[in-house]
Amino acid sequence: MKIAVTGLNNTDNPGPGVPVIRAIKNHPDFDGEIIGLHYDNLEPGIYMDGLIVKSYLIPYPSGGTDDLLKRIRYIQEKEKIDVIIPTLDSELNGFIRINDTLRSLGIKTFLPTLDNLEVRSKERIYDFGKTYGINVPNQELVNSLNELEKAVDILKYPVVVKGIFYEAYICHSFEQVESSYYRLLNKWGLPIILQEFLAGDEYNVAAVGDGNGITIGAVAMRKLYITDKGKGWAGVTIDDDNLIKMTHDIIRKVKWRSGLELEILKRSEDNQYYMLEINSRLPAWVYLTEQAGQNLPYCLVQLALGKKIEPYKNYEIGKMFIRCSYDLISDMKTFEKISVFGEL
Repeated sequence: MKIAVTGLNNTDNPGPGVPVIRAIKNHPDFDGEIIGLHYDNLEPGIYMDGLIVKSYLIPYPSGGTDDLLKRIRYIQEKEKIDVIIPTLDSELNGFIRINDTLRSLGIKTFLPTLDNLEVRSKERIYDFGKTYGINVPNQELVNSLNELEKAVDILKYPVVVKGIFYEAYICHSFEQVESSYYRLLNKWGLPIILQEFLAGDEYNVAAVGDGNGITIGAVAMRKLYITDKGKGWAGVTIDDDNLIKMTHDIIRKVKWRSGLELEILKRSEDNQYYMLEINSRLPAWVYLTEQAGQNLPYCLVQLALGKKIEPYKNYEIGKMFIRCSYDLISDMKTFEKISVFGEL
């Protein structure tokens, strides 16, 4: 079996690709090879020993589906890939739109539906909460500098400024808000999201839904350390029935298909739970789920292959992850080969 995985950018804003691959390779039933699909020639996952057998450059999602499909056809002729697992929010729409063609090429996937993507999108999360009776912080969508000033007046300081796909910054002045606005605008485009800041502990749940309302697995963790980009850099699995129940309810109500991550805050002043985001893919901390007893990445492989899976019931509580900085050593000949040929 050959499985292709994207999101090898294992930096300070890591993609889920590397932990997804590690989890799949750990499964006792896996007997195959992993092919990397990278967007940048300096993505660390390309250079990690023993992680992948080969990696191919693919065009950025902003380039459209025609270029992506052309590149996938080329890769498929050489590799005969069985399953592709896209792991980044920004690329899912494109892969969903070419899914039928991928299937005709012999490539299987298990992706969210376009309706799934739309209903939980960051700009619609407030409406999502109202529809399904879930607490969500107040938020304003901003498409111009004038709207930015009005949104700040409504929400008051501190305020959270968020990109449409990634990154979030807590701001205490308009200068900070404006700086974050332009930083996110140049990186991810419009709209920019301003969200009410709530004080409390942050939790995440990684899960997989079967598309028919059944939760195949769900693991909750509490963030122990958060970076300036809002990324959890350390966390521990916890026993919280409220978080797991919320996850099951959402997957059942929207018939979620594929992996997802819920970002939830427990407000200090009243212990109420607030949904901050629903990410439409498995998170960068997903290797913790495998180590805690639920191999969610391998579930995606099995579902893509049409296999019936018995849902997980439990996971190990108190399992921790801690990220670290680790230097990978390569050479310019390797980098030049990737840069010239777009593959390694």
